[in-house]
Order: sequence, then C-alpha cells, then structure tokens
Amino acid sequence: MSHVHSLYIDGSWVDGQDSIANLNPSDTSDVIGHYAQAGVDQVGVAIAAAQRGVNEWRHSGLEQRYGVLMAIGDELIARKDELGRLLAREEGKALAEGVGEVYRSGQFFHYYAAEVLRQIDERVDSVRPGVEVDTRREPVGVVGIISPWNFPMATAVWKIAPALAFGNAVIFKPANLVPASAWALTEIISRQALPAGTFNLLMGPGSSVGDALISSPDIHALSFTGSLDVGRRVAAATAGNLVKCQLEMGSKNALIVADDANLDLAVEAAFAGAYSGTGQKCTASSRLIVTEAVHDAFVEKLIAKLETIRVGHALEDGVHIGPAVDARQLESNLAWIERGKADGATLAFGGERLERATDGFYMAPALFVDTTNDMAINREEVFGPIACVIKVRDAEEAIATLNDTHFGLTAGIITDSLKLASDFKARAETGCVMVNLATAGTDYHVPFGGRKNSSFGPREQGRYAREFYTVVKTCYVKAG
Repeated sequence: MSHVHSLYIDGSWVDGQDSIANLNPSDTSDVIGHYAQAGVDQVGVAIAAAQRGVNEWRHSGLEQRYGVLMAIGDELIARKDELGRLLAREEGKALAEGVGEVYRSGQFFHYYAAEVLRQIDERVDSVRPGVEVDTRREPVGVVGIISPWNFPMATAVWKIAPALAFGNAVIFKPANLVPASAWALTEIISRQALPAGTFNLLMGPGSSVGDALISSPDIHALSFTGSLDVGRRVAAATAGNLVKCQLEMGSKNALIVADDANLDLAVEAAFAGAYSGTGQKCTASSRLIVTEAVHDAFVEKLIAKLETIRVGHALEDGVHIGPAVDARQLESNLAWIERGKADGATLAFGGERLERATDGFYMAPALFVDTTNDMAINREEVFGPIACVIKVRDAEEAIATLNDTHFGLTAGIITDSLKLASDFKARAETGCVMVNLATAGTDYHVPFGGRKNSSFGPREQGRYAREFYTVVKTCYVKAG
C-alpha cells in the first residue's frame, strides 16, 4: 500500500487505527491516496490537546493571529491551480469550480485575518453614577468542526478561519469521502506559528469519530454542515452537554420565473443553480417555479441549454458537469428519477446513467415537468443534477408555492418588476434571497444561513460569525 496520510493531533502527525483509499469519482481506477482513520480514543486525545492549545492561542497577540491567517490565505491562493485540481479529482466537480473554491477559501482566511484587527469592544454608560461598563468578546474555547463532502475546502474554511481568528482551538473532522482536501489544508496550517493543539485533524467515519466528537462534554462549541437527519442527532447530542451548536442542514430551494422574466437570464440562472457542481449544493434550485404565461417557452429554452451540456471527467477541458461523488450518490439520484416518474412527473430531459472513457459515476442532467409541489421529489433534498418545473398561475401562487416547504435556505426570482422583486424579498421565508441571480453563489463577507429546517443557531460568515465563535463578557468598574 502507498504512503498513508496521517492525522494531525497536538502539533504532530500521528498514525490512525486504520486507513482508507480515496478514489476519484471520475475514474475509480485512480487512487488519490490512503488516509488515516482515527480511533475513538484519539478524539479524547485531540480534545485534551485543544484545551491546552487554546489557553495559549487565545492570549496570542493580534498581529500574530493576523499573520497566521494571512499566510494561510496567501498559500491557498498561490496554490489554487494545484489544490483546485486535487479537489476536483476527489470530489468530482469541474476543474474550474475546484480552482475557484480554493481561491475563495484563501479569501476567507484573508477576510478573517482583517477581522482579527477589527475586534473592537464597546463601552457604555452605567445607570449608576461613577460606574463604567464595557462589553468584550472572548473565545468560546474548543470548537469541533464537522464539514461536508460537497465543498470539501470552502465549507471547512469558513468555519476554521473565524474560529482561529477569534482565538479558539479547532478539532476538524472532514467528510470521509474527501480527506485529500482536508489533509492538504491541514498541512498548510501545520506550518504556521500556532501553539501545539490549537488545530487538530481527525479523519474517520462519522459513526465513530463524529459521534465521539459531538457527544463530548469537553468541547465548547460544535459547527456542523450536512443532512437534516444527522443535524438533528448533532443537536440532541450537544444539547445534552449544553454545548453551543451551529447547524447548516438540508434545503429545497426554488427559483421563480415570473411573467416578465428575461428568459435567457432565467435559463442561465436555472442552470447555474440547479446543475452546476453536479447539483450537489445546499443552495441548488431544484424547484423551478414558472408562471404559466412563460412556462412553455422557458422549458423549451432550458432543454435547448441542457442539450449543449457536456458531462464527463472533472479534469477534462470543456466539461460542464462532473460525476456524482460516489456510487451511493449516483444510485440515489437514479432512484429519484424512477420515483419522480412513478409519482406522475414527466421526464423531459436526461436522467440516465452515462458511460464514459473512464469508469465513473456519470449521469445526464435531468429535467422533470408536470410536477406538483406535493410530490416527494419536490419535498425532499435530492442533491443531484435534477430539477423539477412547477407551473403556477401567477406570482402570488409562485411565492406561496416557494414557501410551502419545511426548508428555507435560499430562494430566487427572475423579474424586471421592482415591485415584484421587493414583494418577493419581503415574503420569501428563506435566509438568503436572490433577484435575477442563481440561488447558488454567496459572498464571504455577509451572513449565510437559512430558516426552518435548513439552519439552527447563529449565522455563518461575515461579521456574524463572531456570534458563534465568541462569548460576551460584561465588565463593571467603579474607580476608587
């Protein structure tokens, strides 16, 4: 067996109890590497190391923290092509998307490096004469981070960067499908001026390593991105120990195409939202709610667009959509195709498994029409390149249909009407809304999160991240 990439605990690279092979979903004969798997006992070792590390890191100088985060961001951006290729190779997204994800990850570190120097506390007047009051923010402590496989670097980074910026120690448990990106990020972090134990990498199954982390009473906060079912388990486990919890979970996002929509813009937004990244995005617009006045023309144009799309190896030039991340995800996607047809939806395009020169998990992007909002395929998160068109009478019914879901992450509308756009922004029951834009694609300097079953706890990203990664202390002082 080839070299095994180690765990990183207490400032050292250490062996795990086992290892797994990381396979390229575009070509399953391509073994990216072998990666150590932590034992449950190593979770406790990492937590103890983090408890020691945070006591030093939290008292480090601001310029030291700033320098560390800037250096990490600089290296990610400088190596975006190399690491983007690695990311696309292990996750399956098109190469340009992989490169873009690494570049954005570097921007996250740069942003939070600047936040280190913007930590300004508040002074207020007391209601009592002669008493001064100030409020300050301090690190929450040891933070567990569990990240998903669909954005193996960006989602991890938008948790790790603020955690470190605000003086916390981190225990990072990446999704086991994508260990290479996590290991590469850790290797960069390991060369920075961090106290031993401040950052730890625990690769391994969620059923053992993840469960041990979320169940520990010795961490202070846990940030998780993944499915709704697992998110509920995380919430229950952390609540029992009164551990601060932040969850980003499922979604069933919708894009409304109104009567006055620019249909070329609508098609581009629908494609970018529903199919880019192989549809494996929590912000994907899998519901396309289209008013009857433009329904037929929109569907015709979207199908014409899909006919030009190339599905193939993520590293090949000209590929728009790569493979599903693994065999299990592909099987799930194909099962949804059969479920949609069984429930009465019409498969207007694609949906079949594809064969390519390499053995990978390929399928044609699928478009359903004649769907209703009560069909299972419009109620549950699919996480594949599958979109469903729902025909509605008008914008009023479109907004009602959009909100008829137990999720609430993102929503979009294509319209030239300022009045309708304003109404949509006010009434959409989601955490993010987009007007004349795809539902997928968010900025790093503003809050991100959803409502209903999509999110729980403080928002991620931007300055809002400090709500989760810090605690507030109120100080009263009377002179003399």
